Amino acid sequence: MFEGIHYVHFVGIGGIGMSALAKWFLLSGIKVSGSDVHESDLTRDLARRGAQVYSGHAPGQVAQDVDLLIYTPAAPESNVERQAARERGIRMCSNFEFLGELSRAFSTIVVSGTNGKSTTTAMLGLILEAAGYDPTVLVGSLVPSFKDGNLRLGKGRFFVVEGCEYRANMLHLEPEMIVLTNVEEDHLDYYRDLAHIQATFQQFVDKLKGKGVVVLNADDAVSKNLEVNGSVQYGSYGTNGTYALLQRRVEYGEQTVSTSHGELRLRVPGAFNAMNALGAMAAAMELGVPFETCRRALFDFTGIWRRFERVGSWHGAEVISDYGHHPTAITATIEAAREFFPGRRVVLCYQPHQHDRTKKLFNEFVQALSHADALVLAEIYDVAGRNEDAEVSSHDLSEAMKKDDPSKDVRFAKDLRAAEAALRDLVESGDVLLIMGAGDIDEVARKLV
Repeated sequence: MFEGIHYVHFVGIGGIGMSALAKWFLLSGIKVSGSDVHESDLTRDLARRGAQVYSGHAPGQVAQDVDLLIYTPAAPESNVERQAARERGIRMCSNFEFLGELSRAFSTIVVSGTNGKSTTTAMLGLILEAAGYDPTVLVGSLVPSFKDGNLRLGKGRFFVVEGCEYRANMLHLEPEMIVLTNVEEDHLDYYRDLAHIQATFQQFVDKLKGKGVVVLNADDAVSKNLEVNGSVQYGSYGTNGTYALLQRRVEYGEQTVSTSHGELRLRVPGAFNAMNALGAMAAAMELGVPFETCRRALFDFTGIWRRFERVGSWHGAEVISDYGHHPTAITATIEAAREFFPGRRVVLCYQPHQHDRTKKLFNEFVQALSHADALVLAEIYDVAGRNEDAEVSSHDLSEAMKKDDPSKDVRFAKDLRAAEAALRDLVESGDVLLIMGAGDIDEVARKLV
């Protein structure tokens, strides 16, 4: 698979997906170097594993004997390391293009959709591992039971990977099965509207015509509108799903999910995780895994990094870190916190991710954030390489919320230090503190605990 590749350099090596690919090469005995703007736990881990990691970008960091450069799409063509590689004729590709190449070497299962990709990918990978299929799994998060975190390097024929929908990157992949969680408006700096998003997912599922199965969420209206040959559906009872969720009850920090194939006990919260588990179970059973194996693997699953991750306690409050940055995910996560911690006040510290998303889904964010009992809004996280015109601020969100409900405690924080100070003044013993966002807001959770 890596014939002729002896040395790979990564531009943006600290990204969750990029770091997984870097580990893949290191575990395959290939020399790795890379650069990123900031040092992080991920870059430090790669350095411990033997990669040469640089802070910042410089042309001299692309060694003379590099024969492949993989870059994050956030690094523009003008990036000095990409320019140096181009001048020297070094082969270059994005991480998504390289994943596309990898997918051709396996029976590839792609988990895609607006929400739930990482959790469903992890669940499915763990089920296939428990079934003895020895899959290779690449996750956009860290899975505690995978010794390499965001990567499980197996020897079997299955490759389970997330299909990122931003800029239609999932179209690079060559799947034999697609698990489609849901389709909603997002990434509107690239997509024109929901119709454009649906058309792109139609292109994606069309890649399976005559050769594979689409496992789709029958509860999702947009997914149901896709024209799919050979689909298997999962969803709530009455939606005609082959794999149906009949009933769900929550008690003692667990939820029990009755399905058309048997009962699942889950140690992760929320109706959304029940659906993630059902989707993973449906895909696994279509691949020949017995229900009992699915049941055991899903009960053993305790979650992944930054997906309703219980970080610890602080001043008597339960601290949970979550990556959610879409209005639907925010609403679902707050509901999950209320289910698992009934009767407790939910305080949300949220950092919006990207100005364009915040601007175009502004009203949806105001509605979703209103579900929290009290709120600290950190300033919007700027995303490199994206449309960041800064026409909107978290302050605008806070003012809109105060106008809707003057009695709600809503506080604006200009940066992470101000957010931490606001939380120290706001949080009380017995609260549930949700710290949410896809930027660097997780630093606050780790620092508090």
